Amino acid sequence: MATSVSDFIIDRLIEWGLHQWYGYPGDGIGGFDGAMGRAQRDGKDFRYVRPTHEEEAAFMATAHAKFTGEVGVCISTSGPGAIHLMNGLYDAKGDNAPVLAIVGQQARVSLGSEFQQEINLERMFADTAVFVQTVATPMHAQLVVDKAVRMAKAYRGPAVVVLPADIQTMDMEEPTVEHFVSRSGIGFVEDRLRPDDSALVRAAEVLNAGEKVAMLVGQGAIGATDEVLAVADRLGAGVITTLLGKQVVPGDVPYHTQQLGLLGSRPSYDMIQKCDTLLMVGTNYPYGEFMPPTGQARGVQIDLSPRHLGIRYPTEVNLWGDALTTLSALLPHLDQHSTEWQQKIASQQQNWKTENTRVAQTAADPINPRSVYVSLNEKLPDNAIITADAGSTADWYGFHIELGPNQMGNLSGRMASMLAAMPYALAGKFAHPDRPVVCTIGDGAFQMMGMNGMLTVKRHWKEWANPTFIVLIINNGDLNQVSWEMREAGDPRWDTAQMVEPLDYAGYAQMLGLKGILVEEPDAVGPAFDEAFAADRPVVLDVRCDRNTPPLPAHIALAQAQGLTESLLSGDPEMGRVVNQSSRAAAARLFARMGLISDD
Repeated sequence: MATSVSDFIIDRLIEWGLHQWYGYPGDGIGGFDGAMGRAQRDGKDFRYVRPTHEEEAAFMATAHAKFTGEVGVCISTSGPGAIHLMNGLYDAKGDNAPVLAIVGQQARVSLGSEFQQEINLERMFADTAVFVQTVATPMHAQLVVDKAVRMAKAYRGPAVVVLPADIQTMDMEEPTVEHFVSRSGIGFVEDRLRPDDSALVRAAEVLNAGEKVAMLVGQGAIGATDEVLAVADRLGAGVITTLLGKQVVPGDVPYHTQQLGLLGSRPSYDMIQKCDTLLMVGTNYPYGEFMPPTGQARGVQIDLSPRHLGIRYPTEVNLWGDALTTLSALLPHLDQHSTEWQQKIASQQQNWKTENTRVAQTAADPINPRSVYVSLNEKLPDNAIITADAGSTADWYGFHIELGPNQMGNLSGRMASMLAAMPYALAGKFAHPDRPVVCTIGDGAFQMMGMNGMLTVKRHWKEWANPTFIVLIINNGDLNQVSWEMREAGDPRWDTAQMVEPLDYAGYAQMLGLKGILVEEPDAVGPAFDEAFAADRPVVLDVRCDRNTPPLPAHIALAQAQGLTESLLSGDPEMGRVVNQSSRAAAARLFARMGLISDD
């Protein structure tokens, strides 16, 4: 039997070392689906997981790339199936994750005829993809696939191969030696890059002149933990991590002040506002209001993407290179600094932890969601993977989760896409089936698509070496993040838009043959986590939380305070409870700062 184009592509992806694929079938990709069925029966080295929606497949491919460093792969049919991929692929673009999407298309002869489900896919994917190309002939397939994989990895974004229906089943043709024909091979480009010595010396001159050095570290430094800490110790610097870079620096490093901004800590904000030198490593942190005032601090930036250099703060020296190689090359040029600044930051961070814990312990109706994350942080196994959604769960994740050296955590970053926590958790489990995984998600996001993801859990969990897969649902009957955003903008919470329909989530888990635990009292939170981590199957933790617990950022802008006041005075239906909870939280912060509450 002749090898079809689809057979060739499957073999080629395996040659590239891509063995985990996520997709959803359809007639527009039917020839490729059939080839995958044959390949599976022949025992070829790949795994195809079919979630319940193409959007989940794209998010899972993105998360796979984040949790492994490999190119994630997703597959969809043409037309509406291709459209469903877009959100996950934009997530890959926003967070610099290498993803390959293989997408069906109508037969070539139909293109331009407004045939059923015909879409100009190249035009549609042009904004999100680092490379998009339709396979025009069987001989063309080799070049398109090889270039797509290589471009996805090199430019760290989504690449799209459009595969017309008629091409999928044609006999594969080896590229010939003739005019117009390109012949390609397998092999990733080198991504260990470092600037030349003159650039490193200029950067060191700036850093050595600083007395109060702050490091802002992002996901580009994942894998360079030792190098980040070595540079921080040499410079006597404090370290802030972004949400996507949270796992780079262990939470128990005393001068690691966690995140910056609305989801960050006061020591991070104070450090940035008082530093005289800023070193940015592997981050494209976008919130300018939380960066140093122009002219206050001298700046150096390190990034593997030159398009990210010098656009967030007026840095003097921009170093184009990967974090590990560049920091290693920079270290010998750095002078040993005093640790007085660093020790002061460490002391402030310890006080902040005490204050933050006090806020989490304030009474709520029925449960303070902050306390749930404090308990989770204490219970997380050493090798756990944790995901958060883009709602208020991201706030609590940022405020209260401190990852250990062997733990991983992630979420949809620049896109901040709701519902990503579930496909991220699934991809983490498929990539690392021996590790415990915790998905933290709001009830709104769970209803949006998280419930569908539980069907994928039901189908596959018995295949996992470690069955621990916990879905923590912050059940507050509210699209909570948006409610607070409305209040900050001066608008009262609006039930019609914000209310989430009540549902028995623990019962839903049990219906699927999984374990469901309902938690309605604060004292039951810790024991519920113990039960969930000890369970012999995946668990849904339905925790009934107070929707009026305020995010209460470390630094509140005047406009935000005015907006919140206006919204409450404009008839917010939760005004009394919001004021009550906000007052309790503010009082806890005040008492913790004044030392009026002991640590007993």
